[in-house]
Amino acid sequence: MSDEPATTPEPTASSTEPPPPPRSGRAIAVGVAAALSLGLDLWTKHWAWHNLHLARDRVTVVEKFFYLDFSFNTGAAFGFLEGTGFARPLFIVITVLTVLYMLNMVRTLPTKRLYGFLAIGLIIGGALGNLHDRFFRTLMRGGEEVYGVVDFILVYYLPGKRWPTFNIADVALVVGVALLFPFLLIHAQDPEQEAQQDDAEPAKS
Repeated sequence: MSDEPATTPEPTASSTEPPPPPRSGRAIAVGVAAALSLGLDLWTKHWAWHNLHLARDRVTVVEKFFYLDFSFNTGAAFGFLEGTGFARPLFIVITVLTVLYMLNMVRTLPTKRLYGFLAIGLIIGGALGNLHDRFFRTLMRGGEEVYGVVDFILVYYLPGKRWPTFNIADVALVVGVALLFPFLLIHAQDPEQEAQQDDAEPAKS
């Protein structure tokens, strides 16, 4: 028998780390973020519809910078494709596909970091907020009833240079995408898969 003392293998990083949070909890976070952003969007649009729609003057929040001014957008976010006949059906289809894709991400992404799931919730809430308007908001233009999205936030980023009017749904979409991109680039891979790839790499001399 060998007199050398028995050695025990050192614990790997995967065995010492706590288990990832349950997917059900992340799904709840997505639902909460989506519900809050959707609710805030619909409430502010309702306020804008009843308080800014027929107002003669816009509401000044910060002089020369931030105003509340009613706008009815028949295109996409920030007025993209406004006035084109195919914009509404096109963006309805894109919105539905986006929401389905986000829900699939909830099912497949690793659950270790919360911010990616909050980003998904913001995207879903923002998408549903504008989708609601495309189904239910109409105005008469040129004797024709048209569907569109209520916008009311107006910002001047430079003197005399205004950003296209937008709404809370657009803000949720932009923030959600800005958070989701780094999550997908850095944290989208499952930690177990990362450990398996590290083990498969040949040892460096």
